[in-house]
Amino acid sequence: MATAVIGLVVMVVNWLLAHWWVLVVAAVLAVLAGFGWLYNRQQQARWEAVRAQGLRYGLPQLDALHHTRFEDAVRDLMHRDGCRDAQRVGGRGDLGADVKATDPFGRRWVIQCKHRRNGAHGTAVGTPDLQVLNGTARPVHGADVAVIVTNGRVSAPAVTFAKQQRLHVVDRQTLGVWASSSRPLWELLRAVPPPRRSTPLT
Repeated sequence: MATAVIGLVVMVVNWLLAHWWVLVVAAVLAVLAGFGWLYNRQQQARWEAVRAQGLRYGLPQLDALHHTRFEDAVRDLMHRDGCRDAQRVGGRGDLGADVKATDPFGRRWVIQCKHRRNGAHGTAVGTPDLQVLNGTARPVHGADVAVIVTNGRVSAPAVTFAKQQRLHVVDRQTLGVWASSSRPLWELLRAVPPPRRSTPLT
């Protein structure tokens, strides 16, 4: 068996040596295929970048989403704003974090999403929701910026608590501006921590 295999290999090698141009053609085709694959990847990356930059949501669209799709939308908006590692982590055992992202300035964002099916007419986000975020965002998830995002209302005590604990609240009005424009979220919030690193944007 081994002798037969060796003999076959020798025959193939001899044939290729006699027909060397076959190797040249195969190498050229492989190089062209590699360039084609690389070009397609670059085009896809450009298209995704353009699509992400043009991402817009209206409040009616956000109201109609399932709560998990609402988390996906928040993740996609953070990605649009330049957070390349934005990911949805919400679910059982999420410990108060539905979306995590690092912005172009090196700041770590931890976002808790509260979707209300009835939008502004739904139950207001209350202090207990902010307390969960406050208890886990920094010590558990290492947040520089802790945010709660809702398409509904936020109670006055919750807003007061957020200010006291350096939490950021994106209520329905702020969400509407953020989702329907091209402005990054950090331009819409007050008292965001300074950048961790210098970028061409600073």
